Amino acid sequence: MTGRRSLRAATGSPVVLVLLGCSFALTGYAGVRLLEGDWFMILLWVVGAAFLHDLVLLPLYSALDRAATRACAALGWREAVVHVRVPAALSGLLLLLWFPLISGRVAERYAEVTGLSGSGFAQRWLLITAALFALSGAALLVRLRRAAKQRPPTDH
Repeated sequence: MTGRRSLRAATGSPVVLVLLGCSFALTGYAGVRLLEGDWFMILLWVVGAAFLHDLVLLPLYSALDRAATRACAALGWREAVVHVRVPAALSGLLLLLWFPLISGRVAERYAEVTGLSGSGFAQRWLLITAALFALSGAALLVRLRRAAKQRPPTDH
């Protein structure tokens, strides 16, 4: 009985296995369709993106996270590091996704294809980033106030 349970725990339920098989099939189909075109440049881009992430971006944002953790710990606000991590991660993700338009490098091509202006993406990204940090700061203030109310008063 123990062997059967461990096998089931390792493989998951039959529904999970079917969904996993379907996702692999869909990924394989998408990969075959994608590589029908200029497969060498696509593979070069994927490998280059993996190297860029693993050799440049991961050490960079790990060092920034370590610095933010130390700064929050030095201020005595250990719980505040989450309120820096989340908006920074979301802002970084938006920057990564929209970088061509934020940098303005493809604004003309974007306007030709969509008929919409390609300008203003940098300003909107900065506004979204400011709003994310402001909301996170407000959530931290609410959290600190609740914690202060729950602490019993100290008698000196």
